[in-house]
Formats: sequence, C-alpha cells, structure tokens
Amino acid sequence: MFKRAIQFPSAPHSFFLWGPRMSGKTTVLRQCFGDAIWYDLLESDTYLRLLSSPHLLREELLAQVKRGHATGTVVLDEVQKIPALLDEIHWLMGHTRLRFVLCGSSARKLRRGHANLLGGRALRAELLPLASAEVPELDLVRALNNGLLPAHYLSEEPQEHLRAYVRDYLQEEIAAEALIRTLPAFARFLEIAALGDTECLSFTSIARDCGVSAPTVKAYYQILEDTLLGSCVPAFRLRPKRRVIETPKWYFLDAAVAGHLARRGHVVPGSELFGKAFESFVCHELRTYAAYSRKHFDIAYWRTAGGVEVDFVLGTHTVAIEVKAVPQARAEHARSLVSIADEYSFKRRLLVTLDTAPRLLESGIEVLPWREFCLRLWAGEVI
Repeated sequence: MFKRAIQFPSAPHSFFLWGPRMSGKTTVLRQCFGDAIWYDLLESDTYLRLLSSPHLLREELLAQVKRGHATGTVVLDEVQKIPALLDEIHWLMGHTRLRFVLCGSSARKLRRGHANLLGGRALRAELLPLASAEVPELDLVRALNNGLLPAHYLSEEPQEHLRAYVRDYLQEEIAAEALIRTLPAFARFLEIAALGDTECLSFTSIARDCGVSAPTVKAYYQILEDTLLGSCVPAFRLRPKRRVIETPKWYFLDAAVAGHLARRGHVVPGSELFGKAFESFVCHELRTYAAYSRKHFDIAYWRTAGGVEVDFVLGTHTVAIEVKAVPQARAEHARSLVSIADEYSFKRRLLVTLDTAPRLLESGIEVLPWREFCLRLWAGEVI
C-alpha cells in the first residue's frame, strides 16, 4: 500500500478528483472518506437506477439530511458516466451543506455533453501516477519499464498489464465514448505519438504518417490530454535574444505506457531510449509536485533555432534543469545550461543525472543525482 502525497481541498469545499485510469482514485478516496455517503457508478444497479431517474440522488440525499447528515460528505465515483447528476448536485449545493467529492477519469464527456460543471462551486484536484515521494526506495529501472501506475509498478508481468491497459483505454475511454470515427487510425496515431514522446510536436508530419489530416491529429492530442494520458510542455519564450523554437513538446503521463505503445521493449541504462524515459520520469516528478504542493508553477522548455535545448524551465526564469542519463556528468553535459545563462538570469541551474553524489561545477551549475533531486524537490528546496 502506497501513502499518496496528494492533499485534498479542506472541508467544507466540494471538489472534482480527476485522474488517469488505474491511478488509484477510488482507493485513496476510500481511505480518506470511508465514512462518506457513497455512490459508485461502476455498480450496475446504482448506475441504471440513477441513469433512468437522476432526481433520486436529490431525494435520497435530502432524506439523509433530514436524518441528521446535514454537513456530511458525499462521494460519487465515475461521475462522468451520468452527466445529468451534476444538475441535481448543483441544486443540493445551493440548498444543503453537503460536501461533494466527484471522481472520474475524464471531464471530456461532461464538457462534450455541455454538462453542468457547477460554475466554479467545486474545486479541482488530480491524482497522478506514483511519484518518488510515495514509493520507498524507488527502483528507477523498474519505474521506467513497469510504469508508475500502482498495479503496474508492483507487477511481475508488466507487459501484460500494459497491454490490457491500452486495450481497455481504447475500448472503454475511446470507442465506447464514440470520441473518434475510426479506431484503427487512432490506434496508429497512439503508436506514432509514443515514438515522439519527449519531442516537439509536428501535427503535419504525424498526420502524414497516420493518413489523417493535421486538424484530426490536433484533435487526437486533445483527447489524450482530456483523458489524462499525457500533456504538452510549452516553449519558454520570455523576451528571447535569439530565435527560439515555439512548438510545444509532448510527454505521455507514464513512460512505460509510452514505451509499450512505441513497442520499445525493455529499456536499460546507457541506451538512448533509457534517456528518453528518464527525461519523462523527471517531467512527471515536476508536474506531480507542482499539482500536489499547489504551487502550480509553470513548466516549460527552451530551445534555440540552432538546436541548443534545456529540458525544463520552472517559473518565470527561476530554475533551469537539464536531464542526462549518464553515470558521471561532465562539463559538456551542461553546455545548454551555460548557454541559457547568456539569455536569462536564473536562481539555480541543475543537471539531473545518474551520478552517485551531488557536485558543483565551476560554472555554478549543480549536478544532482536523480534520487537527491527528487528528495529536494519534494522537500520544497528546488522551487
């Protein structure tokens, strides 16, 4: 059992909890809100009853209020399955003191159906795959190959779990929701997108490889973001002195899911594929910390037209981070961090590597082993 680092909004605030499939949303909510009034829409009888008569939710909860649960918590798991319930919840929030926790894997169906998203009356939280702070003595090689979804990380047969995960995602999240017209084209797109994980997006070239239009590819990426399978890192463009690349970079939420989609097989230290997966892992750590700490700092990347690139720029220009999957960093590994200092003044420049001990280069750049970087990040000492 993992102790998750997420902090939920305090009472009496209601909130949506979104998270990718199998990230552990229900488990965490059971731990935190075990005494709440529960409606699990994966239970067929509950689903069919409320689907046919959404008003039953209001009537049942008003009965609970009358019985003395006036300020209780109500959890609705997989709320996106019945968007009409949100109208009833909106009314209840205005006429009772009940607190609602609304859980699901995607808000896309709600938005697509013009569902009532409660007009700002409910806050938003996200539960992401496991972070280093939640896994004692995290095994990096295991994390990059198994992935950081809880069941996948613990699995002794990760490829079987990953295969089932992708199949269920395509069938239940995509096909069942009728999000696309042709499933084979989307499946091909997933493979191409995974091959381009951690790289700049090119809708035109991906469209050519997939045999669909560039607007269709753009819509496909939006589906991935809406279903929380990945997201973009924008380019850092604050008053550049040199011409810079402005295309965003794409990162899947889980390096192992991307690896499975791209058919990479097992990645080992020293390989180029390991380096890509390692960069994806650091991105995940940054995003998860930004969300759970509620600092919500900007995460961008910087790349000149000449090809000089820094993997991550945090804040306005607070911290610059370069990721290198090398066992011992040398000065040439920090060249991009030296170059970006000619453009901007940073409080810190970090080189995250596989080194065994922290070091300070003559240029003032800090070399941090990945485990030390993660410890400092979650201690609030990086940003």
